Amino acid sequence: MVEEGIFKLRKLLVELEQIKGRHTELVSVLIPSGGSVQDMMGQLRNEQGTAENIKSRATRKNVVSALEKAIQHLKLYKGTPPNGLALYVGNVAEQEGAADIKVWAIEPPEKLQTKLYWCDQVFRLEPLQDIAAEKEIYGLVVMDNQEAAIGMLKGKKIVLIRHLESIVPSKTAKGGQSAMRFERVREGLIWDWYKKIAESIKGAFPPEVQAILFGGPGPAKETFLREEYLQTDLRKQILGPVGTGYADEAGLEELVERGKELLAEASVAKERELVRKFLEHLQRGTGLVVYKLKDVLDAMEKGAVDTLLLSEKSDLFEVEYECPEGHGNKLFVKESEVNSLKCPLHGKVVKLVGKMDAHDAFEAMAKNYGTKLEVISKDTREGEQLLALGGLGAILRYRLS
Repeated sequence: MVEEGIFKLRKLLVELEQIKGRHTELVSVLIPSGGSVQDMMGQLRNEQGTAENIKSRATRKNVVSALEKAIQHLKLYKGTPPNGLALYVGNVAEQEGAADIKVWAIEPPEKLQTKLYWCDQVFRLEPLQDIAAEKEIYGLVVMDNQEAAIGMLKGKKIVLIRHLESIVPSKTAKGGQSAMRFERVREGLIWDWYKKIAESIKGAFPPEVQAILFGGPGPAKETFLREEYLQTDLRKQILGPVGTGYADEAGLEELVERGKELLAEASVAKERELVRKFLEHLQRGTGLVVYKLKDVLDAMEKGAVDTLLLSEKSDLFEVEYECPEGHGNKLFVKESEVNSLKCPLHGKVVKLVGKMDAHDAFEAMAKNYGTKLEVISKDTREGEQLLALGGLGAILRYRLS
């Protein structure tokens, strides 16, 4: 499931990626977290002077105008937002020689680290694309009878949390009664060692961790998991075991490399489970799910929706319109229908007075009714099935009839 702030950023990035300037007239401005809006305004004023030297009259006009728009927009800010600010400004007019300077202002959901002013035929989106990239968090554990390492995988970065060393002696070739006593002592030390690992894992990971990838060399990892040293909630999060050659920090890197398939599966497991639940109710005809737009809206208004599923590829928009007959209303329509919308009462072409992405509209509704909104990716079979049903579904709190 896609975090809402990241989801909105990804949708906006798709829009910005499509915009191409005729010349180097699209302006990208990035102010990092902790940076100064005033300093950037000063830099943009200096760039306006430099832009006056551009030979092409049309390009010069568009760049100077874009810079002025950016400066005027920055004046709206008393200071830099906590996570920084990105401005993308440029002429988006379809006709050669026409001017339609548009501004996109983005306060990213995570801290922006890059300061940038750039003029080009495309917008510089890489720093925001890095923020929008998948950053799921996984716990990592490798262990054997000699050492253990506990870490986390954040996006592509592996962070070591703790490295432990045991006092368990290696096996000995001694025979007789002393060998038996030695083995009993060794087993006791192994038991204590496994308990220590379990205690170290408990509380090592933040609540948002997706799962725990578990591995190590030799049979110790299987024994540890089989004997259930971990408490139940942690055992349910375990992916593995995965065989590695090491049980130290290098073993964590090896664990991630060898456990890629398990991680890929875990990243969509919760989403699949939710959509499968929806589809199972739909197939069984329990009356606890609806998916047609009219039925979903009706259930939302009655406060009956527990969880609303919305495909990230949904092409719905909420539009507000005015009819020539004086009638006005709001309704959801597909993107392809927005510009040819007719009043459902009078059949006349209407004037649009507002347009909102379906995600934003449903998000507002969900807050009003205490409904959980889950944005579902298109990259799973279940996500494709939801999209085939219209990209919308609701799991109800109770039957409506």
